[in-house]
Amino acid sequence: MKNKFTNAAERTTINVKPGLTRTTLSFVDSLMICRFHEDEGTIVELHTHEAVQNGYVLKGRIRLFLEDGTEFIAESGCAYVFESMEPHGSVALEETVLIESFSPTRPEYKDGN
Repeated sequence: MKNKFTNAAERTTINVKPGLTRTTLSFVDSLMICRFHEDEGTIVELHTHEAVQNGYVLKGRIRLFLEDGTEFIAESGCAYVFESMEPHGSVALEETVLIESFSPTRPEYKDGN
């Protein structure tokens, strides 16, 4: 990361898959923050990663789910956290914007920045 201070409009937005984009806003080795935009109906399949993931819903509604069947409908103003290697996924119930932090940084999210 060249700049400790960034403007989201100046960052590269990556098309992760149809209906899902990610903008990596800033990071150091131990922490990263990203903005995600999901179109209604976008599914993020059950997955795991080393990083702890903490998120906040800026706009919209999203169904978060765990491997054991636990579900939570998160809407604007809701926050959530997933432990390292905790299987989780989501379905966007409407157009949704999320801010998520990852610790440690997810190396695959450093692209274009």
